Amino acid sequence: MPPTTAAATPRTGALLDELVELFLAEGFRDLNLAALAARLRCSKSTLYAIAPSKEQLVVTVVRAFFRRAAERVEARLARARRDRRIGTYLLAIAEELAPASERFFADVDAFAPAREIYTRNTQFAADRVRELVREGTTRRGVDATFVGVVAASVMEAINAGRIGAATGLDDAAAYRALADLLVSGVSPR
Repeated sequence: MPPTTAAATPRTGALLDELVELFLAEGFRDLNLAALAARLRCSKSTLYAIAPSKEQLVVTVVRAFFRRAAERVEARLARARRDRRIGTYLLAIAEELAPASERFFADVDAFAPAREIYTRNTQFAADRVRELVREGTTRRGVDATFVGVVAASVMEAINAGRIGAATGLDDAAAYRALADLLVSGVSPR
């Protein structure tokens, strides 16, 4: 979504890109607006042009990250062969999540509005996977609805941190493992 307090400009768009990169690398909990402005070599008022408070800035940046990631994932999916759509989709998600640090995910989890954005995106992706499984299940005896529900459950567990806690995998690695599992389970032998 575009900033709500001012029209997007090339400068605010570039700053939003820089903020996404910074938040992915370092998280956002310990950064205040003055520190962000200094790091980005801009004024606090420039940051206020993107969002009216630090909390709203975090929401704007997290939303921008997931929106851009979703656009790139869908673009890759559109180019994928029909028999590779499930794997392509999940691997694209893994690649989009790969730059996000543990600190970023911890901060997202600790800040309810950011956690809600991640949860909504995960729910959308889980619905998309169920759809792709139904479209692409080619092996006899595979219950596409069951596979879709399992995939959605695993994706929700990744989002909630349960997969990482149980396996030590970060979110990106967990999505790659899910892609491997689903592709080998539903593709023809």
